[in-house]
Amino acid sequence: MERSKRYSYEEAYEASLQYFGGDELAARVWVNKYAMKDSFGTIFERSPEDMHRRIAEEIARIENKYQNPLSAQQVFDLLDHFRYIVPAGSPMTGIGNDHQVASLSNCFVIGLDGDADSYGAILRIDEEQVQLMKRRGGVGHDLSHIRPKGSPVNNSALTSTGLVPFMERYSNSTREVAQDGRRGALMLSVSIKHPDSEAFIDAKMTEGKVTGANVSVKIDDAFMQAAIDDRPYVQQFPIDAAEPQMKHEISLGNCGRRLCIMLGRVPNRACCFGIRFCARAFRIVMPTWVFAL
Repeated sequence: MERSKRYSYEEAYEASLQYFGGDELAARVWVNKYAMKDSFGTIFERSPEDMHRRIAEEIARIENKYQNPLSAQQVFDLLDHFRYIVPAGSPMTGIGNDHQVASLSNCFVIGLDGDADSYGAILRIDEEQVQLMKRRGGVGHDLSHIRPKGSPVNNSALTSTGLVPFMERYSNSTREVAQDGRRGALMLSVSIKHPDSEAFIDAKMTEGKVTGANVSVKIDDAFMQAAIDDRPYVQQFPIDAAEPQMKHEISLGNCGRRLCIMLGRVPNRACCFGIRFCARAFRIVMPTWVFAL
């Protein structure tokens, strides 16, 4: 249902401040992020009560298509003052909003089935990411399918540039979207088994690079066992191939130091033993460990 009554920022802020019992931060965050607006910033809701009425009416509209539907009042009673149900940001913004095209989900994991290592496939993922972000969706995808630096390619470049330039592409796309005055949300991941995984970490740690994305490194049991045994770890591409095209042996001392820095630890003599200590402490209880920055 489209609402035509308009409110000034001050009106919405004062009503929301009363709604939140004097919590200024909560009132400002709600007005800035979740009150229904059009593309010109016109505010159509006075407080979260109006938002919850909007959501309840839209859910009731769908409920009426089924037997024993919940009424709008019943749904509202569950939502009111965030008592029993606290919707995520995108549902609060998007449900029943006739003024904007917005996602009703906060986050999406994307990717392509099969061989996704071509330039065309990389660009299709980039487009999908942007289309989701401009509708308020956060995005995550894995880069382990991209050929490592120096791999042969069937074009005039002769060899691949590796995954780092594509980290920057996806990061820049995120910054370009700038949804509602803020950048989109992006998580890039890679397997520690990928030969470019150390470069992946270094790229994020370089000031001014990959500023539009968070990153995570997926650590497998084989890596943790190598840390316990104090022996090198073998990376390969493709990462899950029985007969890989490329293999690369790394020192866990150097990689452990990178991971410690990535986690915000101060690099020192103990850094190269940090991953080994972690592996021994947890005794390899998970198939995949994720270190995120």
